[in-house]
Amino acid sequence: MLLLDIAQTLQQWDQALFTFINNDLSNPVFDALMPVLRISYIWAPLYIFIIVFVSLNYKVQGLWWIVFFLLVVACADMIGTKVFKHNLERIRPCNLPELFPRIKLLVVCPSGYGFTSNHAANHFGMATFIFLTFRHIFKKWVWIVFLWAGAICFAQVYVGVHYPGDILGGAALGITFAVLYSYLFKKYFGPLPAN
Repeated sequence: MLLLDIAQTLQQWDQALFTFINNDLSNPVFDALMPVLRISYIWAPLYIFIIVFVSLNYKVQGLWWIVFFLLVVACADMIGTKVFKHNLERIRPCNLPELFPRIKLLVVCPSGYGFTSNHAANHFGMATFIFLTFRHIFKKWVWIVFLWAGAICFAQVYVGVHYPGDILGGAALGITFAVLYSYLFKKYFGPLPAN
């Protein structure tokens, strides 16, 4: 009974925070910006730049870095979909009839389940892996990757397709794989040289 009460309370908080972000923070600038931020191919030039930068500067070690970087994304995405979404089957807020009249939906509502958010898992996984493998090189600037991941994830809630809890679960999943693979990368291929 206690666990059920806790789950219901968490669900209420999640819906309240969703409503705050989706409705109360609504403004014309975010209405134009947030649907664009969440589109994966918009960020393709950044992904290409990262891969080219690492390949050119770190040669063979850089190629292994790319392999581990891609493993973070692949594992977070696959586990998020196959383990969490397919088993927990949490309906997205934009697919709930009782919530739909109160949602400001800015994109087409996906048909799949919401927990965990693959956008959050993938982007926080990438951000954490970059942070853990480059923080000794870029020092105070490398934390910017978390602003990038956070902005994309905020957009998922703002446009109406995810609860904040979906984002937190996805972020935790991505961070977990990033910590694991950054540890393995540094253990077997050494830290990236700072010069």
